[in-house]
Amino acid sequence: MDFEKLEGVMRKLALQAGDAIMAIYNGPDFEVKTKSDDSPVTAADEAADALISAGLRSAFPDVTLITEEQSDSHSLSGQTFLIVDPLDGTKEFVHRRGDFTVNIAYVVDGLPIRGVVYAPAKNRIFYTTADGVAVEETGEFDMEAVGPRAQISVADPDQSALRVVASKSHRDQATDDYIAKYQVSDIKSAGSSLKFCLIATGEADLYPRAGRTMEWDTAAGHAVLNGAGGAVVQFDDLSPLTYGKPGYENPYFIAYAKGVKLMAS
Repeated sequence: MDFEKLEGVMRKLALQAGDAIMAIYNGPDFEVKTKSDDSPVTAADEAADALISAGLRSAFPDVTLITEEQSDSHSLSGQTFLIVDPLDGTKEFVHRRGDFTVNIAYVVDGLPIRGVVYAPAKNRIFYTTADGVAVEETGEFDMEAVGPRAQISVADPDQSALRVVASKSHRDQATDDYIAKYQVSDIKSAGSSLKFCLIATGEADLYPRAGRTMEWDTAAGHAVLNGAGGAVVQFDDLSPLTYGKPGYENPYFIAYAKGVKLMAS
């Protein structure tokens, strides 16, 4: 893989998809349809998916591509692939709460090693550079020219005052019970893969998820967090969360800054 090319293509496609999403978000009321798994889908999901899919297939025709909106037609072979959630946090989008993201990741041997997370309504973009370092870019987000960017890294957490981030739309009792095992100074709610990025920037320390997620929901944020010195492990045995699983479904997991002393579930 040409990682310089990958960085540029993923960044540009995420920005283009963000523009397409925001055109619908800021427009008149849009139709919300229901998929076979009862999750919502909008024209914004479909427009972003078409744009990103076409761009990735053109740039990397020999790399397997998995996207949420086309997952029923995919057959995964091997553990190296591109994986996309064109609009993560559709519920946040529908309710115009702003916590939604464009996610693109590259998985090698079951591990997400490069990724981009773009939150167009928040004007924040996080991605891994060609050498795997996680950065946040600021400015006007020009399609052709990279703006100011700074390397991001997880915080050195205070075990007696941890900052937790949890799902805005999918908070449950199992998650609350797990959080209660720690000494916590602050709990934030956030939607979509922004939760990984808040740990990556040092704004939070711990994100436990005891609920259903899919690989396209997590891969890009996982890559960014890895590049910032964090990690994601399975809830039950604290083994690394890997990708390329049958059905693309994740087990429960914990994302964290590596200084956090994890408690058993």
